[in-house]
Amino acid sequence: MRRPNGPDPGTESLGEILARMIAARGWGRRQARRHLEHAWAMALGPEHLEHTRVLGLRRSVLEVEVNSPVLLQELASYHKRQLLAKLREGLPNHTLTDVRFKAGTWK
Repeated sequence: MRRPNGPDPGTESLGEILARMIAARGWGRRQARRHLEHAWAMALGPEHLEHTRVLGLRRSVLEVEVNSPVLLQELASYHKRQLLAKLREGLPNHTLTDVRFKAGTWK
């Protein structure tokens, strides 16, 4: 008997069922975010990591919030190309065209 709100459970593969569950629970987005945050941590290094937060990836641009105006200027002016190269290595399955820094406040 076929359910009115979904496919017949007897014809769905385990992979399809798991994919549906992952999407419904938002696990895929959380995993993707952790992957971005890890790549950012590897590219930046531990020295300044506590002063930055990954906001997300939008239209191939990684957006990062920085809570120090001096650090924001340093990253944007002097380290952007190097960070972008390291991020591309750490995120080989993503097309990354830029890193955009935004001012933020937190402790």
